[in-house]
Amino acid sequence: MKHEKKRDSWGSKWGFILACIGSAVGMGNIWLFPARVSKYGGATFLIPYLIFVVIIGSTGVIGEMAFGRATRSGPVHAFGEATKLRFGTDKPGKLLGLIPVLGSLALAIGYSVVTGWIFKYTAQSITGALSALDGVDAFSANFGATASGNLGWQIAGMAVTIAIMAFGVGRGIEKANKVMTPLFFLLFIGLAVYLVTLPGSSAGYQYIFVLRPEGLLDPWVWVYALGQAFFSLSIAGNGTLIYGSYLSPDSDIPSDAKMVALFDTCAALLAALVIIPAMAVAGQQLNESGPGLMFIYLPNVIRGIPGGPVILVVFFVAVVFAALTSLVNLFEAPTATLQELFHLPRPAAVGIIGAIGIGVGLLIAPIVSQWMDVCSIYICPIGALLAAVMFFWICGKDYVLKQVNLARHKPLGSWFYPMAKYLFCGVTLLVLVLGAVFGSIG
Repeated sequence: MKHEKKRDSWGSKWGFILACIGSAVGMGNIWLFPARVSKYGGATFLIPYLIFVVIIGSTGVIGEMAFGRATRSGPVHAFGEATKLRFGTDKPGKLLGLIPVLGSLALAIGYSVVTGWIFKYTAQSITGALSALDGVDAFSANFGATASGNLGWQIAGMAVTIAIMAFGVGRGIEKANKVMTPLFFLLFIGLAVYLVTLPGSSAGYQYIFVLRPEGLLDPWVWVYALGQAFFSLSIAGNGTLIYGSYLSPDSDIPSDAKMVALFDTCAALLAALVIIPAMAVAGQQLNESGPGLMFIYLPNVIRGIPGGPVILVVFFVAVVFAALTSLVNLFEAPTATLQELFHLPRPAAVGIIGAIGIGVGLLIAPIVSQWMDVCSIYICPIGALLAAVMFFWICGKDYVLKQVNLARHKPLGSWFYPMAKYLFCGVTLLVLVLGAVFGSIG
């Protein structure tokens, strides 16, 4: 099961880890996690969230990384190799592999619209135009498809993404993540430290860390904790798998997966430690989530607290880094697939995917919310489930254990394979069903 075509590769272990962390740290950490912590009881929400992070990080993340490395390819060839191993033909696997690839492209296109808004708000925070806005209505008018000037920023975000990707994995994606991912954490840590000094912030910290055990009896706490953990770790059968395909055989994948899950969780907690105390300083309740929180309510609150204009600059610069690292990851699977299927040079593949991203992105900007809902409710869980079934069920136990334990001094315990095959696949199916029945849970 080897894809022989020479592939680009990571230059270092930490380059790969930072790229995976960058792909996982996205808007879900920033505009959704703090709101759910606020709504579902602070530490009460953290307990089930951490449980699901451990389950998914120690099975699904490891599986997608190992599957990519084993086949040295993206989802199309990886799924094809799995069905060839079991059934003697790669055609069904290749067809199924197109699902997570197209899903990654669709999600990336929707994400490019959001990235355009972030570029716009970052520029406005630097010039002071954002701080000059007054009231929720003013921020609403500044935001969304009906606001003027968003399309240019959307194209600018895509241009930066295309430029990073055109340089390749080692010289482009890795180097960009080595700069942007650490800066994201440093900027958010700086914001969190500053907010500690402001009067009223202690109420926010108290809320985050106070446990209300009765809240654990609420099934919705567990449902939304599952959705938050699942989507935050970027399990979708595409991005993590394709990044894993650039790994060398001497990489300890379970160790790398642990670091990715740890830092993704830290990013989510940092966002909560910034946003919830900021609302407390302003004497506001965190009752909003999603794009409205980040582009309407939060900026309106931040501009009125001490140091607000500077906080807005730091906040949106950090969010730009999170958006770009995630967007690069989402576009990588379709780009690599074009290279694999049509033997295109990387600049040509990046150019084609970038043109599709810009063209379709401009068209779907007015309906991006509905577009993203379809991706998160259906396409991402289906891609993750297909990848899990292909690796853990179709490839078989011996193959799986050989790949995940490659380069490890101590093999994973006997718990790993049944936990991955049954519990993780079951959890992924549950995410799909719950999302279809109740709407987006992530």
